Amino acid sequence: MPLTDTLAFMRAWLRDPRGIGAVTPSGAALARLMTAHVSQLDGPVIELGPGTGALTRALIARGVPVHRLALIEADPHFADALSKRYPLATILRMDAAQLGQTESLFGEERACAVISGLPLLSMPASQVADIVQGVFDQQLRAGGMFYQFTYGPRCPLPAALLKRLNLQARRVGSALLNLPPAAVYCISRLQDLRVAA
Repeated sequence: MPLTDTLAFMRAWLRDPRGIGAVTPSGAALARLMTAHVSQLDGPVIELGPGTGALTRALIARGVPVHRLALIEADPHFADALSKRYPLATILRMDAAQLGQTESLFGEERACAVISGLPLLSMPASQVADIVQGVFDQQLRAGGMFYQFTYGPRCPLPAALLKRLNLQARRVGSALLNLPPAAVYCISRLQDLRVAA
């Protein structure tokens, strides 16, 4: 991880601690775990809250072509840096909660996976619900998977929200070497979980 990325991330955290959710970017162990299944899914990928691009680099290393990536970043400093670093990616400067009102980011095709680095535990419940519902209703194809990491002890999506949206969550694993340690969950429609096994 370049030192400039770490410093940029820390400056962003100082500007908006709740919106950033961590003092440092995702580490290599967490990035590998978050992207481990993407190469098996074959399709475009949406990343929510890419920040300095730690997970973006891991997605590209897994074989996702840059032009098949859509990066959703609300922080204008991060979005500008991502635009310079990944000019072939689709970069939208917006709140991920607006995805339900946005046409499919890949035209007629929908994403095979959404990789989220958003700090869901520090967001209002209504914003989290809008993000997740928008992803599943408007952006993910049938069988598509939503990968989310958390620093908390359980799935960051409340059981009531999972039930209301006909979703289920499966813990994929833990990145104990990440600072702080994190767990990764795969969220899918109830009938689709078998695809991510």
